[in-house]
This record gives sequence, C-alpha cells and structure tokens, in this order.
Amino acid sequence: MSTDIATGIPESAARLRRSAVARRSRRALAVLLLGPLTILAGLVWAVAQPYRIVFLERADRGLYDYLVQPPLLVGLVGVVFALVVAPGLVEDLESEGDGPAP
Repeated sequence: MSTDIATGIPESAARLRRSAVARRSRRALAVLLLGPLTILAGLVWAVAQPYRIVFLERADRGLYDYLVQPPLLVGLVGVVFALVVAPGLVEDLESEGDGPAP
C-alpha cells in the first residue's frame, strides 16, 4: 500500500475529534446526575403518596399549603442544583487535573 493513499489523520483534525468526543470523569457525571435524579425522586414521591399534594384536594387551603409541599420542594431543590450548583462543581472537577492556578 502506498503512503500517498493511506495517510494519517492531520493533527488539527485529531485534536478537534478528541475535544468533541471528550468524556467526562465519573465524578463529574455523578454530580451532573444528582439534579435530575432528585427531580425524579420528587416525582416518584408525589405519585407514591398523592395525598401529600394538596392540589388534588378540594378543601379550603391557603397559599402556603399549595406552595410548600414536600415533593414539590424536592423537585425544586433538584432544579436549583442542576442549574446553579452542578455546572460550577463540574467545572472545578474538570480543572482539577490542570494543576494549581498561577
């Protein structure tokens, strides 16, 4: 086989391919999954114990009773963690291997 036909992948293309297919570490993946798993736990809790959700009752309730429900709060915590906390933690985990900051 001639080397004119079978050439290697240019270095710039290989670098682009590596960055596009870069895998996250297991710790970073675990941190990213905590938010969605917490949201899922809140939904499972709401389905498993529907009497905790006041929206389903016709009793006279105040605004506090409608907004402060444990399954809803668990879901809210999952959303806040996934959108606010997890991206910063993953960024720190990924930059951990780069060495100390100057």
